[in-house]
Amino acid sequence: MDLLPIFQWLCHTPLSITVLGGVILMVDLRIFGLGLKGQTASKLAEQLNPFLLGGLVTSAISGILLLSEEPIKCYYNPAFRAKMLFLMLAVAFYFFVQQRVSGGFEKWAGTVSLLLWLGVGLAGRAIGFN
Repeated sequence: MDLLPIFQWLCHTPLSITVLGGVILMVDLRIFGLGLKGQTASKLAEQLNPFLLGGLVTSAISGILLLSEEPIKCYYNPAFRAKMLFLMLAVAFYFFVQQRVSGGFEKWAGTVSLLLWLGVGLAGRAIGFN
């Protein structure tokens, strides 16, 4: 059985990015007082963590597959390095800072989160242009 078609599909699926981005966006919008007003941002984040983790795992698998297609190009690509840096910072910020802030710092945390994830997306788009 040839698994190549499955790996090629996984490599190009936007599903994991959509799930990941949707979860982050929902929590960040809730921090700013938009949407799902019946829940706190921390409770919403707690409920959405399984989806976030699923999106991260799927993105990691597809990312590794993409990287394996052209590792040398990625190694020398500054946009790839920027994306990986933004991604590590965004994930670490989400789990270690954003879910623990309280008081007047929620909006600050939401803003930083959105900027980090925007950096991931913009750097990812720039990979193809380098």
